[in-house]
Amino acid sequence: MRGLELFELFTGLVDDVGVVERVERTEVGRELRISSRYTGLTSGESVAVNGACLTVRTSGPGWFVVAAVVTTLGRTTIGDWDAGRRVNLERAMRLGDRLGGHLVQGHVDGVGKLIDFERIAESENWWLHIELPDDVEKYTVYKGSISIEGISLTVAKLERNRCTIAIIPHTVEATNLHSLKAGDPVNLEADLIAKYVEKMMRGEASENSLTVEDLVQQGF
Repeated sequence: MRGLELFELFTGLVDDVGVVERVERTEVGRELRISSRYTGLTSGESVAVNGACLTVRTSGPGWFVVAAVVTTLGRTTIGDWDAGRRVNLERAMRLGDRLGGHLVQGHVDGVGKLIDFERIAESENWWLHIELPDDVEKYTVYKGSISIEGISLTVAKLERNRCTIAIIPHTVEATNLHSLKAGDPVNLEADLIAKYVEKMMRGEASENSLTVEDLVQQGF
């Protein structure tokens, strides 16, 4: 049932780095074939690709195909992807899974820009500097959580719309961060809890709130 996808979550812990093998334009957006180590993917399953929740259309040994509609292309970096691009992957959580990162929906809130990715002096760690759009900056706090390219990270420093994060060697090795360069756009998802807090403080119903009728129409 399609309605179940509304409640799928991720942790922001990347479990594979795939490569875009093929990109094809369609009448409603783009279709991408991605190579990965995943096995047993099924049609209709959700996978976070660089932080964007996409639905598997078909799959086979070492590959799967997903589609991104025009709305998704307008809110993410997917419209700029070409064959050969390395992408962070994470399968949706299963009931009972350990939450090792933070709650991530796979709903990209905005596209930021990588300012710099530099080695910390006399250390094996790195500083990741990101420029945040207003729609993400307002939910970002010092020592709070943020998803960058689908990676669950903690804010180490925040100056207006510039966010700095400390990156350990494991994260560099297990993600696509080392393939990015200054100026590259990156998918961002703000902390889910911050959005709920804002709604409660306003005391207003969100224009995106679902009604019972909405759920029935989506087959839940």
